[in-house]
Amino acid sequence: VQLQASGGGLVQPGGSLRLSCAASGSISSISFMGWYRQAPGKQRELVADITSDDMTNYADSVKGRFTISRDNANGTVYLQMNSLKPEDTAVYYCNCWSLRRSYWGRGTLVTVSS
Repeated sequence: VQLQASGGGLVQPGGSLRLSCAASGSISSISFMGWYRQAPGKQRELVADITSDDMTNYADSVKGRFTISRDNANGTVYLQMNSLKPEDTAVYYCNCWSLRRSYWGRGTLVTVSS
């Protein structure tokens, strides 16, 4: 499985961005899909994940502001990010699990700044 993320960029506080991550390869075997982020000097942390039957889980810091969704037919996971804050600035990575293996995409940088 290969993952390709897109959608990062520079946005002002209070703004919105939508990240996308497209999987290729054996997408029918993908179970969990999710987004993680890593801010400078910090460890990588879970932002949100979603199961193949659309059960979702969010970090407390993003609840009510971010929404994760997926398109199983196309192997794509999305992260709609609203009311962005400077502390959301990080490199965002998509992740998936397939046949007991974890796969990572390249990160996409999100910068929230005025």
